[in-house]
Amino acid sequence: MSVLRTLLASVAILACGVAALDAATDGFRAFTSETARRLDVAAHPRRLPRVALETADGRITDFEQLRGRWLLVDFVYSRCETYCSVQGNEFARLQRRLAQPIAQGRVVLLSISFDPAYDDAAHLAAYQRRSGDQGTGWIAARPAHASDLPALLRAFGVTVIPDRRGGYAHNAAIAVVDPGGELVSISAWDAPQSAEDQILRTAEP
Repeated sequence: MSVLRTLLASVAILACGVAALDAATDGFRAFTSETARRLDVAAHPRRLPRVALETADGRITDFEQLRGRWLLVDFVYSRCETYCSVQGNEFARLQRRLAQPIAQGRVVLLSISFDPAYDDAAHLAAYQRRSGDQGTGWIAARPAHASDLPALLRAFGVTVIPDRRGGYAHNAAIAVVDPGGELVSISAWDAPQSAEDQILRTAEP
């Protein structure tokens, strides 16, 4: 009898564990926080905060002013020599591959710095030049007010941690914002084709 009770208790514990894992992983689909973030955004598009952005050419813009176009958004810092430099190269490639919808005013690429104290207009412009910027359709910017940065990172689900060496550890991705100003999907930073395909499917005239 004691063996049976032990077996039944073990089964109950296992069932609770499976149920908890199911809930925590969105029906076993999300086994990392990054996957969970992408699934959550796809299921629940997010309205973005109205944060003033200072661009590499000294203008001030925000997501409200950019409405009406599809946005591909990434978060970078110009001193980064790993992910961000690769992301910059990928954005330059996307700029070329999406040249037609960009020229038609239907798509904009937007790189936002989470290091606004360092990334002034000159550093942002230099980052774009190093990456191969073609001169149109790609905006590099920083929050005009550093106090707005936390809300911006929360909205996109971006995590930034100082690495004590003057740099940052951070998650990287390409976020897709629809013409209505909502964050609707997130693609892996090293899979720009996914974001490009979504734009080409949905941003037709």
